[in-house]
Amino acid sequence: MRKLYFLLPGTTRSFYCGGLFAELNTIKLAKQICEVEVVTYRQREENHPFIDDLLQRVNLNHYIFVVSWGFDVPRQLKKLSRCHVVYHAHSSGYGFSVPPEVPILSVSRNTMGYWGSRSQNSLIYWLPNQLPAEVTNRQTNRDIDILVQARKSSEYVNRQLVPQLQQQFNVVVIDSFVDDLMALFNRAKIYLYDSAEYWVQYRLTEGFGLPPMEALACGCQVFSSINHALADYLDPGANCHKIAGYATGYDIQRITTVLENWQPNNLPESFFEPYRSKQLVPRLETILIELNQFFDYRQQYPSDIPSLTRQRRVYLFYKRLQSKLVKLRKAKT
Repeated sequence: MRKLYFLLPGTTRSFYCGGLFAELNTIKLAKQICEVEVVTYRQREENHPFIDDLLQRVNLNHYIFVVSWGFDVPRQLKKLSRCHVVYHAHSSGYGFSVPPEVPILSVSRNTMGYWGSRSQNSLIYWLPNQLPAEVTNRQTNRDIDILVQARKSSEYVNRQLVPQLQQQFNVVVIDSFVDDLMALFNRAKIYLYDSAEYWVQYRLTEGFGLPPMEALACGCQVFSSINHALADYLDPGANCHKIAGYATGYDIQRITTVLENWQPNNLPESFFEPYRSKQLVPRLETILIELNQFFDYRQQYPSDIPSLTRQRRVYLFYKRLQSKLVKLRKAKT
């Protein structure tokens, strides 16, 4: 197999976010299959090669570059036009298109559907984010009634719901990076997550929504929005509760009922198995075998399937309109 180069802006604390950690987890999975290395492109780091230096190598056919940082992808695709490139797609809605020579790994079915419509000539695969084995219910004492992460929460949750809940319950609001979020999930009875408003502001989508899944795995009862990729696995009435349900009072009523009758969210391990490394590694290995076969083919043959460009959409629209007019004339005669 070709060696994989995962492009990251950097790996230091200034780049810490869910997307970075998800990508680093994917790298760990890939290392169980083939040779893998991190490459940085915004800052030089002692332990990783820098992209400009790496591209000086003569034969790039022996490598596959994996790009993932949404806002940077168009520039990277242009820079890597002579290389084999895979787009590891998290959030969607950035507005760019991916050419058919660039396969797409989608972290959610929601994202996969987006690219299946937008880049219908690209190879597309589903590779969900990993849920590490240590993300589990530790059976510890739960001294936090309600846990909230302020960063992606809506104004409704932060300014309207939480202040009222704080009058009755022990509510912990996280407003900075936490080294061990799983420890907090294992101390909390309820986790609130409402990201719909956050993503609308950026005109993007929730790429996977790992925190609610982590909270579920840790035994929390979850009140969450069901936007975008969250609908992949959240099922209100079955494994979670829908947040922002009609009125603040109704949310408080439902949250109070859960706390008064609290039981851990004991979902079976089979629910989380598709996101554990035991199933992800074989899935990724199958994908990588196909990608290597594809890049072998691409080196010898060009693409010959018309892409669904704006011009082609206009053409198809008028072709359909013309067909209707012809049928209408025939009907009149």
